[in-house]
Amino acid sequence: MRRPVAWVVAVVLFAEAFGIAGLNWFLGVVVDRQDMSLAGLDPHMMSVSSKIGGIAFGLYFALCGLVALLVALRDRPPAGFGRVLLISAAVVHGILGAFTWGLVGWPAFLFMVLVLALIVLLLMTYDRPAEPADAVPEGGEGGGGSPVTSPPAPTTP
Repeated sequence: MRRPVAWVVAVVLFAEAFGIAGLNWFLGVVVDRQDMSLAGLDPHMMSVSSKIGGIAFGLYFALCGLVALLVALRDRPPAGFGRVLLISAAVVHGILGAFTWGLVGWPAFLFMVLVLALIVLLLMTYDRPAEPADAVPEGGEGGGGSPVTSPPAPTTP
């Protein structure tokens, strides 16, 4: 179940990367063609900043999708920067979900919560419990090697 979840997360994050970049680019073009000022702001600067923001968020989600793709290909848990990146993507989707409920509506909220749930499921399915320190290795007691024993306690004369 782990690998299909990682594949789905990768595909969804890549689609979201292109969607976010395309939407912000479209909004930048619309602002540029309107040629209207908002509280004295330069319309060209608003257009450029919308395009730059779209590209930045698109690259961020594409990088998160790349981490999920590598998890799916290697069948290993994300580690280090990749894990932090996926956790930050989950937080971003939670915050965006809260905003989209009021601004866009419940279908967009459900999409954000679904992506959040997929990312959390990806992180949790690869989370392995720590092995106890006194656990017997797979080879058993007589695995051919000598058991490690602690040195004798020092005695006082």
